[in-house]
Amino acid sequence: MSSIIRIPLRACCCYIAGYDIYNTNIFAIQCIYKCKGIREENVWKLCEQVKRTRPEELSKCYAVFVSNEGRTVPLWRQKAGRGDDQVVIWDYHVFFMHNPLPNRCLVFDLDTTLPFPTYFHKYVTETFRSDLALRPEHHRFFRVIPADTYLIEFSSDRRHMRRPDGSWIKPPPSYPPILSNTNLHCLGDFICMSAGKGPGAVYSLSEFVQNFYKSPHVGVQQNK
Repeated sequence: MSSIIRIPLRACCCYIAGYDIYNTNIFAIQCIYKCKGIREENVWKLCEQVKRTRPEELSKCYAVFVSNEGRTVPLWRQKAGRGDDQVVIWDYHVFFMHNPLPNRCLVFDLDTTLPFPTYFHKYVTETFRSDLALRPEHHRFFRVIPADTYLIEFSSDRRHMRRPDGSWIKPPPSYPPILSNTNLHCLGDFICMSAGKGPGAVYSLSEFVQNFYKSPHVGVQQNK
């Protein structure tokens, strides 16, 4: 894995400034990239937009955090990656997921080089591949949080975006930090992959696939 570049705590990505959600069967989004932002906030903003414009879809949406105890998770097909496989090691990663039907799940990842959005099976296969070929310290775990829970409980004062002297690593977004009613910084609870701590449910890679991937033929067979 010598060609892998490791990316430290998130300091940049694109803030989704506008969305267009349409089509009753396929969930699609148009994004306008305005300024530097923070991935976990981008996903929060997207959940907020769904709640405002398509509230009936909110229960089918999720924020997904990817990390592990050592915060060293390899992902492929990433814009920040190196080599033909575009592989990178993140400390943590966050993406948005829409699961409208048992056999139809879409992933929205602003950092992928795959189509946007991408069907779940293609995204997982090309982005995470398998844990079998990886050292245990690089195994990926997934905290899956329902969108409505994420909107209520996520809170970050952006302290991870600052240097020890208090200066910004990168200029923050122009909008205020996203703070819950408690006004506490709880990003670590979302990145933590310990079962029983933090919101949502924590899965291994195989459990994540089992819970959110169903063969396209399942629905057809059940309707016969």
